[in-house]
Amino acid sequence: MNQQTRATENDRILIRRCLDLARQAEGRTSPNPLVGSVIVREGEIVGEGFHPGAGQPHAEVFALRQAGEKARGATLYVNLEPCNHHGRTPPCTEAILQAGIAKVVIGTIDPNPLVAGRGIRRLQEAGIETVVGIEEEECARLNEGFFHRVRFRKPFGILKYAMTLDGKIATTSGHSSWITHPESRAIVHKLRATCDAVIVGGNTVRQDDPELTTHGRSDRNPVRVVMSRSLDLPLQARLWETIEAHTIVYTQDIPNVKLQQQLLKKEIEVIELPSLTPSAVMADLYDRGFCKVLWECGGILAARAIAEGTVQKIMAFIAPKIIGGMNAPGPVGDLGLDLMTRALMLENVNVRYLDPDILIEGYLASDNNAFVAEAPI
Repeated sequence: MNQQTRATENDRILIRRCLDLARQAEGRTSPNPLVGSVIVREGEIVGEGFHPGAGQPHAEVFALRQAGEKARGATLYVNLEPCNHHGRTPPCTEAILQAGIAKVVIGTIDPNPLVAGRGIRRLQEAGIETVVGIEEEECARLNEGFFHRVRFRKPFGILKYAMTLDGKIATTSGHSSWITHPESRAIVHKLRATCDAVIVGGNTVRQDDPELTTHGRSDRNPVRVVMSRSLDLPLQARLWETIEAHTIVYTQDIPNVKLQQQLLKKEIEVIELPSLTPSAVMADLYDRGFCKVLWECGGILAARAIAEGTVQKIMAFIAPKIIGGMNAPGPVGDLGLDLMTRALMLENVNVRYLDPDILIEGYLASDNNAFVAEAPI
């Protein structure tokens, strides 16, 4: 592909503006990506827009509508390659050509096989100057859920946990509120708003009675997911209140028909799977169009999720507290690793100081050895 990659500082600033616009729809666009677009003519922004959700116009279309006739001869900026195929909406490349745009600056190429460079080629064949690969790393990170979904045909998994300095997620009695401080919890609430679903196991429901909403940080809440093979769950729980957020319970063989019937009356989905595993649940969430899923489960389920390759990113909140206890639970259960040389490594690690907590973020290394842990749920 004969594409230009020269960029000015102004190009980078405007692509970052596209990212800011795209973020306004975080958590709302799946299975589509987050996209923002800006149109500039003679140094002035004449149009802006972002993609609000699947089935609605793309970011470029909103920006072109706002620009009107001023789009002719202008430069269009967009964080993700414009599409060149008919889906639920017409191709953005044709809208760009019809508007008379002279130049297009693109953050990163769309990995979707229906796009994957075809949009850029279409623009170039029509004589439009293209610049590709501006703020590319940040553009890819914003849409890591979408990219992972396209490439691997499953949602992107994030394992989030809060622990004390000595690696405990609860006391020996099971008490866990609150390990971290308000700023850390606010970050988690915002994180939930960017995810399509949040998953816990049955033990978390029994011990913590979580709500798993954004607590007012957003007007959107993720789907709450419970994995429980035995369906040994309380008749009353905050997850059964579905006014603010939908709840799905995955089980195996429906062992508790009475609870199933009560949950169905509350409009909670109860899904029976032949084998209740993280992979099976993620496959169903993929079929629902989800891109990004948050695991907020206990150590046993976390270990199984990691072992089955359903976790790609770790977010560990560490509080400067020590509670001790040989039997106090940790964030990840037995992975069957008996040598330190087999420890799973993280890449692209980032450390944030939250006063007084610390957040460590990283991605499970691609060269980690594959294995399956035999861990009950």
